Amino acid sequence: MVSMDGDLLNIKKWMVFYPIYINSKKTIAEGRRISASNACENPTCMEIADCCKYLKLPFAIEVDKAYPRDFMQRGRVRVLLKYEDGTLYNPTISSRKQLMLKVAELVPKHPGRTTKQEPSVTSTSGTSKAGKSGRRKK
Repeated sequence: MVSMDGDLLNIKKWMVFYPIYINSKKTIAEGRRISASNACENPTCMEIADCCKYLKLPFAIEVDKAYPRDFMQRGRVRVLLKYEDGTLYNPTISSRKQLMLKVAELVPKHPGRTTKQEPSVTSTSGTSKAGKSGRRKK
């Protein structure tokens, strides 16, 4: 229990991971940190946190924080890559860049992703119905 409190105090030293870093809809000037071909579409903090849990990395979600370049982008995840002695929590991930690439690869496979994409398909059919109702008025 004491070690948990010690870890929580050192959370400020953990790596900061904003969802915008791996968002394929953003440009590098807007804050994307990896190539668009490797990035994923509109990731959320919860998806990133689930990926960190899957990769067995300690993480903390900060929902109230905003991305400095775009205050509408809410939330960030703090991740710890190394123990205090310098050994890695996950030997396959040794840098921020590797973590971003791995998380961007895992987010599209997230179980919550499949349900999110279904409503966007139905919304396109809803717009076509609106167009048909417009024709009937004429």
